[in-house]
Amino acid sequence: MNQVKIAIVIKDQLATWQKLNVTAFLASSVAIAHPDTHGAELITASGNNYMPFMKYPVLVYKADTGAQLQRAFNRAKERGLHIGIYTQGLFATKTETDNLSEIASHTDADLDLVGIVVYGESKKVDKALDGLRLHD
Repeated sequence: MNQVKIAIVIKDQLATWQKLNVTAFLASSVAIAHPDTHGAELITASGNNYMPFMKYPVLVYKADTGAQLQRAFNRAKERGLHIGIYTQGLFATKTETDNLSEIASHTDADLDLVGIVVYGESKKVDKALDGLRLHD
């Protein structure tokens, strides 16, 4: 793969705790699905080991509207990028089984997206997210 990028798009209308929660879940989906994104363990001068970071920066963008988020999702799919999703309904779930049921109850067209993560070739990610601004 050429130069790669990890980008998360979050619906701006969410509460701050929701934005942070969605960002954490979506970043973890890339790390789980793509072990090649894992960096090396961090080792201090004291000799203590700490969990590694992902090798690549994670850029967080905001979608001012649901339509902007849906557009980015559709454009990422068209470009064959790796995509992770988070829907409004997941805020009400408590278990992995509930999460799977929530997502399975919707088609791609009727997902109530509040966040997505996109991973892949940097130029394709940029094209998919064209028009979105970095989160402030």
